[in-house]
Amino acid sequence: MKSTRRYDLDWLRVLAFGLLIFFHAGMFFNYWGWHVKNNVQTHLIEYPMRFSSAWRMALLFMISGMGVYWALGRRSAGEFIGERTKRIFLPLVFGMFVIVPPQIFYERLQQGASFSYGEFYKTVFDFQPYPKGSFSWHHLWYLIYLFSYSFIGLPILLYLRKPAEQRVTAKLASFFSNPVWLLILPTVWHWLADFLLEERFPTTNALVNDWRQHWHYFTLFLTGYVFCTQQQFWDTLARYRFLTLGLMVVTTTILYAFFWIDQPQLEGWNYEAYALFRTFNAWTCLLTIFGNGYQYLNFNNRFLAYANEAVYPFYILHQTITVAAGYYLAPLLIDWPVKFILLAAITFFGCWILYHFIIRHFAFTRLVFGLKPKATHTPVVIESPNAKSVR
Repeated sequence: MKSTRRYDLDWLRVLAFGLLIFFHAGMFFNYWGWHVKNNVQTHLIEYPMRFSSAWRMALLFMISGMGVYWALGRRSAGEFIGERTKRIFLPLVFGMFVIVPPQIFYERLQQGASFSYGEFYKTVFDFQPYPKGSFSWHHLWYLIYLFSYSFIGLPILLYLRKPAEQRVTAKLASFFSNPVWLLILPTVWHWLADFLLEERFPTTNALVNDWRQHWHYFTLFLTGYVFCTQQQFWDTLARYRFLTLGLMVVTTTILYAFFWIDQPQLEGWNYEAYALFRTFNAWTCLLTIFGNGYQYLNFNNRFLAYANEAVYPFYILHQTITVAAGYYLAPLLIDWPVKFILLAAITFFGCWILYHFIIRHFAFTRLVFGLKPKATHTPVVIESPNAKSVR
């Protein structure tokens, strides 16, 4: 099977992780619960965050499923598990002992603690889970979820790669080429997760008993994987990219006008109707991103080649830098928009300095930050079956 580069997925991966810097910088200023908070908080910054929070993690899990499809094409099952362990589980463990503890330390300081970092760090080895204790994966929860889905879902993933089973995904691609089914069925499926499980299993990011999240994210992970099994999926996404874009704009406008600004109190079926509409909006956002990305982002340049490797260390590092910088910025008498720019800039350049001058140059740092060994490293390649252009 002839293959071509899929630069659009590389771009979306970089942009999705880049969005996290701004999102977590925003968490410092809004009224939502977070690790450290500014001396002045505002609802204004919550407005764009409500939009992106509906689909940003869904986008990452779908891209991750797509990446797994290509990774399994070049590896045996055993090699795949070994690669996942080295590039996901090892950085997670490193992060839990090195990257995450400073976040908890600065949170405790803002709450009034007065211990040194050395005194605090000893409490990590009590292995008492956060928030009572100091042992946590914090923002790295995405890694343990991705590792678990890759491991537990491997029989399904391998099954769908068999030549005989390509008929199954081909039928799915044909069925979902109808935009009605493409828009409606996934929306209902993900709404059911909230309808059935939201009260019993609120979001914890703790892996255990986080069943509503697993319904969403494991399904999205598999959806990304299945999308890459058939070119017809991508043809459909590109063909209806303006339809999904229009629906995204209209539904987002309605959500802001009637729900996200004034935030009315909704109960019972009024809330469920809102939840269904919100889920439809999030799904149209994802379809719009992938459809237009496929059409317009299939190009490479030097920035993409550099960013494709840098984005993983950026993800691992960014929240710790944001929390630490936020702690010192919090008491300063600076207007919050200026402080937001400062916080985002400090986070970005802090990540860049550590990656550019340290992490990418040494075998140990490349290992614990999930990068391939330098001697054998090549830019991340995401490939797809040869396809006719839809332009």
